[in-house]
Amino acid sequence: MTVSRLPTYFVSHGGGPWPYMTGEFRRNFDVLERSLVDMRAELGGTPKAILMVSGHWEEKGFAISSGVKPGMVYDYHGFPEHLYHITYDAPGSPELANRVQQLLRVSGIEAALDPTRGYDHGTFSIMKPLYPEENIPVVQLSMDMGYDPALHLRVGRALAPLRDEGVLIIGSGLSYHNLSAMRGTGGYEPSRRFDAWLQETLVHAPSNERTERLIAWEQAPAARAAHPREDHLIPLLVVVGAAENEPGVTTYHQKDFAGGLTASSFRFGHAPSAMPSNGDPQ
Repeated sequence: MTVSRLPTYFVSHGGGPWPYMTGEFRRNFDVLERSLVDMRAELGGTPKAILMVSGHWEEKGFAISSGVKPGMVYDYHGFPEHLYHITYDAPGSPELANRVQQLLRVSGIEAALDPTRGYDHGTFSIMKPLYPEENIPVVQLSMDMGYDPALHLRVGRALAPLRDEGVLIIGSGLSYHNLSAMRGTGGYEPSRRFDAWLQETLVHAPSNERTERLIAWEQAPAARAAHPREDHLIPLLVVVGAAENEPGVTTYHQKDFAGGLTASSFRFGHAPSAMPSNGDPQ
């Protein structure tokens, strides 16, 4: 890389195995895909490895994928049969997994190594359009199923040194994730209200206020309407913790996601290139 410190990202990862699909469903994610192409460009080079915190992996405590060649986790339902045989063949990195475990342990956080964990769709739905060459090592870090915001911020702080070691830290979730409301029109207004709070918190608030607001995220407008379970929000806490005192910007923003929802992605820290972010809210 041409800079010593990489930014961190929270990415709204979209639905199921969308990068492997064609047709109308696939086109729903055109704006998201363009933002991932822009993300690669603004990084200005290839990271040494990627640490992914996916909203599709939670454990009692923390776990780190440590296999050399991870398999696949088809954690979605109702798609055509061939989408349960797709692969993303990037290698794992036992070396990075051990480094993550070491950094967490120094901060008093225990995490188990899991050599059997495969790539879930929170990981490969981002990685396929971002690095289709499948040649960058990827390690996944689980969330703790207690969903404690302060704990996950602390995890991010512990992992911050990875940014100076060429490791790109990505939190993969969705800024709005209420599956029952997504099937109708009930999510339109809550997604807008919660997204407005995210913009104010992540982009405009001072860093100390940003941290306080995230710890108390349930007090945000439409918080529980946007996230009945916070599994798709908690990865955000990790990437903010890893860049806690650095500016946040919007890298993806769509007001008609999934037919009318508002969804966003964010970067924390400065991009290595001077390329402007895609899709800032108007």
